[in-house]
Amino acid sequence: MALLIKRLVYATPLALAAAASTVPTVTLDEGTIVGTSDGFLDQFLGIPFAQPPVGKLRLQLPVPVSPYSGIVNATAIGNQCFQQALPAPPVPSGAPSEIGQFLQAITASEGPGAGPPQSEDCLNINVIVPSGTQADAKLPVAAWIYGGGFQVGSNVLEPGAVVANRSAGIGLPVIFVAMNYRLSAFGFLGGKEVKEAGVGNLGLQDQREALRWIQKYISNFGGDPTKVTIWGESAGGISVAHQMAANGGDTEGLFRAAWMESGSLYSNGDIEELQPTFDFIASEAGCASAEDPLACLREVPAEVIVNAMDKTSTIFSADSLNIPYFPHVDGVFIKGNTENLTIDGKIANVPFINGANEDEGTLFSLAPLPNVTTEEDFAEFVKNNYFPRASNETIARILELYPADPAAGSPFGTGDQFAFNPVYKRLSAFQGDLIFHGPRRFMLEQLSGKQVARSYLSERSKIPGLGAAHSTELGNIFGPGDMTDYFVRFVHTLNPNSPPGNFYWPEYTPGLPQLLTFVDGNVSLKVTTDTFREGAIQFLTDLSLEQPF
Repeated sequence: MALLIKRLVYATPLALAAAASTVPTVTLDEGTIVGTSDGFLDQFLGIPFAQPPVGKLRLQLPVPVSPYSGIVNATAIGNQCFQQALPAPPVPSGAPSEIGQFLQAITASEGPGAGPPQSEDCLNINVIVPSGTQADAKLPVAAWIYGGGFQVGSNVLEPGAVVANRSAGIGLPVIFVAMNYRLSAFGFLGGKEVKEAGVGNLGLQDQREALRWIQKYISNFGGDPTKVTIWGESAGGISVAHQMAANGGDTEGLFRAAWMESGSLYSNGDIEELQPTFDFIASEAGCASAEDPLACLREVPAEVIVNAMDKTSTIFSADSLNIPYFPHVDGVFIKGNTENLTIDGKIANVPFINGANEDEGTLFSLAPLPNVTTEEDFAEFVKNNYFPRASNETIARILELYPADPAAGSPFGTGDQFAFNPVYKRLSAFQGDLIFHGPRRFMLEQLSGKQVARSYLSERSKIPGLGAAHSTELGNIFGPGDMTDYFVRFVHTLNPNSPPGNFYWPEYTPGLPQLLTFVDGNVSLKVTTDTFREGAIQFLTDLSLEQPF
């Protein structure tokens, strides 16, 4: 902050105007990349990092961008990838008005009609650099991967300029980079045809190609390619974890650290299990009877695929997080169940931080409510959506571990409040543990002691009826807030405590699984132990390993 204050105090209006009018440029290959500057940050937006995945390149692995030449206009945000329609879940009758406001804010910022134009030609990257950075500065790099359920999102959704500005303000400047990646049916289509062609999890492949671009070009912007931290939230956090598990854990020198918010490795099944969605998309596109359905899908207008995928499930559908676009085992990028790969040590040996919010499941438990109202409905939901091979005894055990008592459910610590129906709070607790807290804890338990690991729990920014819901920590890191400072220190030194300046964040170890806990009130930070709902979470973890989904 001192550095930022000095800039504001000592920079005259004339000097600021002159700085703002200076057009920053960077030479890449034979091309000149032209950006914008406000005197504090230089921004280079929408730079292509791969060839447009259109025509014969649709549903193919990303192809590196051709060498740059001439003038490349990087003064405006680039296209975002096609977004899947994301209708907001219904707000329960009598629910606090804050829930509707929260949902409206989410759906207004993501999905069709929000943000920049949508296109298949969307594989572009943004680079934000503190003004005055020299080419030989060797600044560390924060590479952001956005969330959105692998169905929506773009590289302009979160204000990276805030993080870059804050980093300069505390004297630890970083370069902020954010890439787009293909979504939904364009980026995560499954099925046997996809597996046989080796083109599964294309969105993850896009991210990997963007990381290769960073290695090749970031030094021209003043960055250090040996000091890249990959960082993401929700689907972005899941992506970061899968980048760690890719290639047998060999980072290929693409990153040296990882930061995950509300997303981790989970026990993923085979991509062929997504065949019904492939068949539906192919049928809707008129490709079901084609000799080569994939080749046929490459020839239809993009809007045909968009219209088809808009008819498939979303993270806000009645079947909740059981969507067909989460990463699955494809034999190429994801060679096996990633939790088993973790057990086998086939994961990047880098320092990492993996945290989550207290009430991760509430946001995703609203849509099922009209159809899930009784204990029998809850049991059927669990079996149909997550564990179809589970015995009746196993499902009964889950019901015991996630009881009907509202005081045991999520949002936690609210007693009998917010029981919108007899199932909501237990469903919220179950989904939060299954998809978020269980995988987070599993990854930490497996890797801590072997590599430097830390975790956090956010109990801040609670919303009545949702609690510390999924994504509520984003305001603390993109605010900026105290999480921003921890993050910047981690990017610089691989230690969020160095240089000193915040409440001490302890390592997570097998013998002492400590969480830095962000709380509201006069005491805003404390250390807690990661043992909550220990038996229930362990049961779900073991079951997931036995029955991947």
